[in-house]
Amino acid sequence: MDNSPAVSPPSGPGVVEVAPRDGLQNESRALSPQERAVLIERAVRAGARRVEAVAFVHPGRVPQMAGAEEVMALLTRPDGVRYSGLVLNTRGMERASESGVHEINYALVASDTFSRRNQGVGTEESMRTWEQVSALAHREGIGRSLTIAAAFGCPFEGEIAESRVLELVRRGVTTGAEEIVLADTIGVGAPDVVTRLLEAVRAEAPDVALRCHFHNTRNTGYANAVAAAATGAAWLDSSLGGIGGCPFAPAATGNIATEDLVYLLHRMGMDTGIDLESAAATGTWLGEVLGISVPALLGRSDPFPGTVGGEGQ
Repeated sequence: MDNSPAVSPPSGPGVVEVAPRDGLQNESRALSPQERAVLIERAVRAGARRVEAVAFVHPGRVPQMAGAEEVMALLTRPDGVRYSGLVLNTRGMERASESGVHEINYALVASDTFSRRNQGVGTEESMRTWEQVSALAHREGIGRSLTIAAAFGCPFEGEIAESRVLELVRRGVTTGAEEIVLADTIGVGAPDVVTRLLEAVRAEAPDVALRCHFHNTRNTGYANAVAAAATGAAWLDSSLGGIGGCPFAPAATGNIATEDLVYLLHRMGMDTGIDLESAAATGTWLGEVLGISVPALLGRSDPFPGTVGGEGQ
């Protein structure tokens, strides 16, 4: 079975829906596995073809992600839809394999201080664990994405040198990464930096799939996404409703919102395959379930032309 990342839509970057994992992990209300499965199914009905569905992490560290196996067991498996799970160690990899994920996403933090806060180990030890996880995933025929977290800046160490990111990319690709994800975990990037880093990574690893993950902490996330798309990123992460953040990084607020990103890309002539009305309705529904007002704007406005709102499908 081919578990490499799916092909992007022809006229624009693909969208990876991350609300079920990166979105929900920072919300105060923990949704049940049944509620999380409903969110994933709604995302798929809206057109999502890659969904980061679960995290195989200890529930004591991230209680919002408890019950990953139960979530996976509840999901339908439509043709062309691929589910991924976050793993941080070999035990998580074993759980992911047993649950039937199509892909695993491993987070490697670019700075030692943040790596220790986030995962309890430094970057070098985390890299060694990645090598073990990658080998296990390869043996099981599971797709392998390596996220370089805090690639654009660290809340504890400040700026991250481009050479540091490129070193991690080089080692990650050498040890089996099929896709590199550059993550602006705390939302400090700017479009010119995004362009330069993506060009450097493409030169370093010309044959690997490239994906970006932006947060809108300082209101630069959408500009950064446009820069990444223009520079050739095959995939962009986003979260329905714009929910999310990192529980181990100070003030790391939400992901860019799927519905707002898709509207922007569609207006630029890029087809993502996501239905705007359904995505906006799901973002609004998710806010109601969580008891919050979501950051996404499209659910409150007219996407032009046409209207959004209501419960969707």
